[in-house]
Amino acid sequence: MRAITGPADGDGGPDGMDWEELVGTALLGTDRRRAGSPEALLDAAAVQALRRRAGLRPAGAGARPEPAAEDPRPEPPEPARQRLAQLLAGRASAGAGRRGAAPDLAELLPQWLAAASRQGYRAPAAQLPALLDAARARTDLRPQALALAGARGRWLARLNPDWRFALRTGAGGGHLPDAGDTAGVEQLWQEGLFAERVALLGSVRAQDPAAARELLASGWAAERAEDRLMFLDSLRQGLSGADEPFLEAALGDRSRNVRVLAAELLSALPGSALAGRMAGRALACVGPEGVTPPAGCDAGMERDGVVRRPPAGRGERAWWLGQLVEAAPLSCWRERFGGLDPAGIVAAPVDGGWAEELHAAWCRAAVRQRDPEWSRALLGSAAAPPAAGPGTASLAERARLLESLAPEERAAWVAEFIRAHGLSEAFQLLGVCEVPWAGELGRAVVDALRAARDAGSYPWSFSGVMGLAERCLDPAEAGRLEVADAPDAEGGAAYWAEAFQRLTATLRLRAAMLAELAPAP
Repeated sequence: MRAITGPADGDGGPDGMDWEELVGTALLGTDRRRAGSPEALLDAAAVQALRRRAGLRPAGAGARPEPAAEDPRPEPPEPARQRLAQLLAGRASAGAGRRGAAPDLAELLPQWLAAASRQGYRAPAAQLPALLDAARARTDLRPQALALAGARGRWLARLNPDWRFALRTGAGGGHLPDAGDTAGVEQLWQEGLFAERVALLGSVRAQDPAAARELLASGWAAERAEDRLMFLDSLRQGLSGADEPFLEAALGDRSRNVRVLAAELLSALPGSALAGRMAGRALACVGPEGVTPPAGCDAGMERDGVVRRPPAGRGERAWWLGQLVEAAPLSCWRERFGGLDPAGIVAAPVDGGWAEELHAAWCRAAVRQRDPEWSRALLGSAAAPPAAGPGTASLAERARLLESLAPEERAAWVAEFIRAHGLSEAFQLLGVCEVPWAGELGRAVVDALRAARDAGSYPWSFSGVMGLAERCLDPAEAGRLEVADAPDAEGGAAYWAEAFQRLTATLRLRAAMLAELAPAP
């Protein structure tokens, strides 16, 4: 290392300059400042930097922080703590692309957090910094990570600005006052940030729907239109007939978006006055004799949430018809069609080319009203070709209809769909199935993957389903996956071999994680 020296005599060098002068000279150039050579400037800067560091006086000691509040929850067993450390250390490698047959630890971290939360554990104290770092980098981890971190995590977050997200009330698991804490709720509602108020309203709604509605009504007129829209959407949770007066009043809101949302929520209450009005309009347009769409959109229809102007490419009358049918209670159609059940009504012929529009509106109504009988009728047989379905050929619409069915029936329908059509079309449907995929559904997924591999199917088209299977398949299915060594395999065969090895390893790792988190007998 060469010695640090000053400039030569008569060089007009930078010795004696303070730090700011050195920086200015570096920016302008030594020639313009007549400050000697660039080497001399760098030497002087090195000397000044050393002086600044050596001459820094330590600040006075701050007040010792109050101890963190006690968390009565136990820490996980030692093997589970070691597993969490492994998962947190492995998250840094995520994002560079999946390679090899090793499990993706970053994708297993949310499952560990969820399982630990179900068992009633708190986050290990030694892992809190790494856990907060992970939650800072991935917002999807925050609710579970901050719930596990608890009061100690919030205490620690106060000592590091990088973790201040954990202190924002309601921001992914932050502390919210209980619905019974009237003063705390009122203070946060009046003084909190918008995100905090949304989280507070959702929390109170989950505990006491009436109290949340009263909170919303207390300053409704003074809220901004976009805020009223978000607040009103919180009434979806626990929606009941008790909300009808407030929603009916919101039909007269000055914001069109708020009026439309209020009408949508009211139409999800089959006994509401709005549902009755929409039923009268829809029944006048649709019946066993045919379909006659509305000739116009009057002021009453607009007040009840019908949007007058259609999107590009849609005819006005078809657009109005769809909105009326969608908002009408599904129970009104049985009598109109002579006592037919939903399957019979859906199967009834529709003249004039209106079948697609009518069935699409019934699909939206079934989703909105969460009606399993109508959803079942509109889904039809899972084994039938999707284009021949009675309600809709759209897999996205079918996925939404499936959510109205009980988890067991939903899994059975998707399993039948996979057996009939394979996995390539099932990605969206699998996304609404209860995890883990066990029993009939798990077997159908494994059988379909094996069949695709054995048939030499294009492997990369299954990468999404394979990734979903790693996270959602029942770990017990690992024993049914045939994993053969294929050292000389190339192309698609090599991909399949590697993918099956990774899937099997991931399932076994998930099984080990759950066993480690299980309470001692």
